[in-house]
Amino acid sequence: MELLRTPRLLLRNWEEPDLPAFFDLYSREDVMRWLGPHPRRALASLDEARERMGRWHVRERALDPPLGLWAIVPLPAGPGPRQPVGTIPLVPLADASGPAGLIEIGWHLHPRHQGQGLATEAAGAIIAAAAEAGIGQVLALTDLDNAPSQAVATRLGMRDEGTTDRWFGLTSRQFRKTITAGGEGA
Repeated sequence: MELLRTPRLLLRNWEEPDLPAFFDLYSREDVMRWLGPHPRRALASLDEARERMGRWHVRERALDPPLGLWAIVPLPAGPGPRQPVGTIPLVPLADASGPAGLIEIGWHLHPRHQGQGLATEAAGAIIAAAAEAGIGQVLALTDLDNAPSQAVATRLGMRDEGTTDRWFGLTSRQFRKTITAGGEGA
């Protein structure tokens, strides 16, 4: 399912033909070192990638768009295949007490495509879609030393709220953006 397009990107669900791109992204230590609770581990096989993508699809069935785990697909200049180069998750957060009533936005990008503004463009579009859907705020959680991800949050106009131990059993830097339909907030 296609969620939206930006001038350079298509945001859509990950699909079975994307499995090699999914594996290429999530088998990289330089990507996985930032993602999820410890122990962090890169995917080791296509079978493992297929299993993870399947779990994502199950999780997404319980979510209404724009919530989801959206593939970032660059739009080609001409005809040709479109392979995903990353993911923009927009998902409900839970802490040790259960669902927190908050939404997390994130960005996972293949190293070959970092530094081109793609994460900022995709996340900005998802934030606008979230506002239109009535989501009032989003959080971004980064590792304390993930300066590039923190820079994306800053470019998105997210407020740095400092460190927190609330999520995933990790100490993270938390960013928040309050959003409104038809425009961006603080």
